[in-house]
Amino acid sequence: MIDARFRIRLPPDLYITDLSEAFPDGTFRLLSGVHSGATAKELGEVLTQTPGAVAAAFREHDAVDGYEVLERTDDRLLATYETTDVDLYAFVESGGFPPEFPIEVRNGFYEFDLTGTRDEFDRLREALEMSGAEYELLSKVNKKQADRLLTRRQEELLAAGLREGYFEVPRGCTLADLADVVGVDKSTASGIVRRAQARIITWYLTDVKAKSVTHD
Repeated sequence: MIDARFRIRLPPDLYITDLSEAFPDGTFRLLSGVHSGATAKELGEVLTQTPGAVAAAFREHDAVDGYEVLERTDDRLLATYETTDVDLYAFVESGGFPPEFPIEVRNGFYEFDLTGTRDEFDRLREALEMSGAEYELLSKVNKKQADRLLTRRQEELLAAGLREGYFEVPRGCTLADLADVVGVDKSTASGIVRRAQARIITWYLTDVKAKSVTHD
């Protein structure tokens, strides 16, 4: 297994590119997003020393509508809004891997973790090379499959689910409850849990098959 972190320059025509470059010291985190047709409803967080200026910039951007601040401190801004700029989703999915929230952007660059096989890593590198996108491999660690089977986000959801009783029979909490615990929406939590379960099952069955072949 390979645990890698990539940093990719976003296309210049995205609203998040404009805003993150206007506030290069801030960290823009898309916590969840529901893409439907020509618009997307998003929950976003910005870590910044100028939350008032960032909020004003969101409201003034042509691609952002209905910007509503949910929480504001001296260095953090949490808000919901709708955007007509949905190309970010196509860009994130262009590597062939489903995106996991939060999507983190700093100064025009999108950063994300990949935990996968050598083939998955090579396919992503090939897709990035073919796209011509500017990118940087921030880190790459070869690990035993069992050492880093899941992404950090997947581990967080499964750990919370185990703690809250989501995997018990009968369940000690609902999927909506689990989503609230980790601070994501229900659909995001569902996708992360399903992908985590699929990885664990695939790893287990592959490992059992390999041992069976060895013993035979």
